Amino acid sequence: MPTVMLASKIHGNYHHLKLVEEYVKSSLQGLKVKIENVEATPNKWLQLTFSGEDEKAALSYLEKEVGLCPVNIKSLQKFSMIRGYITSLGESRDEIHADIGVTFPKAVVATVPLQRLQSQLADGRKIALHKIVELYGFSENAPITIKITSLSENRIEAEMAEVQLATYKRWVKSLLDRLIVIGASQQEIRKALKYSKCQNDIVAIEPLGLFEYAVVCKLGTDAVGLIPKVGKHLPNTKLATFNPRTLRKFFEGLYIT
Repeated sequence: MPTVMLASKIHGNYHHLKLVEEYVKSSLQGLKVKIENVEATPNKWLQLTFSGEDEKAALSYLEKEVGLCPVNIKSLQKFSMIRGYITSLGESRDEIHADIGVTFPKAVVATVPLQRLQSQLADGRKIALHKIVELYGFSENAPITIKITSLSENRIEAEMAEVQLATYKRWVKSLLDRLIVIGASQQEIRKALKYSKCQNDIVAIEPLGLFEYAVVCKLGTDAVGLIPKVGKHLPNTKLATFNPRTLRKFFEGLYIT
C-alpha cells in the first residue's frame, strides 16, 4: 500500500482534496487500484495512499502525468529536473527559493541565485531581483520547473529548466496578457469569469498545475484590469499577471526573434 507525495500543492481550500481524489480515480480508471486516502502534508503537498494489483502501473502513471516529490534528498542528482513552488519571495535580494518537497533527512528548499536568473531571464543584465519578479509575474506558491545545478545535505542550488524558459518565451511571443491564478480549480475560474462577465475577454485557460492556471487574455485586454473584476469571485486565491508587452519594452528586443 504505497503512500506518495505528488508534485502538486493545495492552497488552503481543503474542498480541493475531493477534486484531487476524483481526478486520480478518473485518471487511473481501468487499473485495479483503490484510493485509500488523499490528504495534505503540513507544507500543503498532496499525499496519496492507494492499494491494489496495479500499484506499480498507477505509480508510474502518476509520476509521468503529475510528478512525484523526491522527499529524500538522496533521490536528487545534479541536472535533475524537478517541479517546485516559489516560496519565501521577498525575503532575499539575491535569490529565490522553491519548495520541491525534500523533507528527509531534513527539509531543504532549492535556491535559484539572482545571477542565474539574470543570465537566463535578462540576457545577463544586472537587473534587481524585485524587477525580475515583477516582469515575470513571480508570486508565492506559483509552480516552477527547475534544474538542479549543485546539491549537498544543507543546500540545493538550481536554475530555470529549459521547459520553464520555453514557456516564458512562448508567452512573450504571443503578445497576450495572462492572469495567473493560484489556488483555484479550472471550474472555479470559469464560474468567476462568467459571474464577472469577463468570459469574452479571454481566449484560453492554460493549466500550470492542478490548482494553478494562466488565463490567456484576448489581444488588447489588460490582465491587471481583470483582477478586481474576477478576484472578488475567487476568494482565497493569489492573482498575478504576465504582461509580454511590458517585458519586451523593458528588454528592448530581447524576445523579438
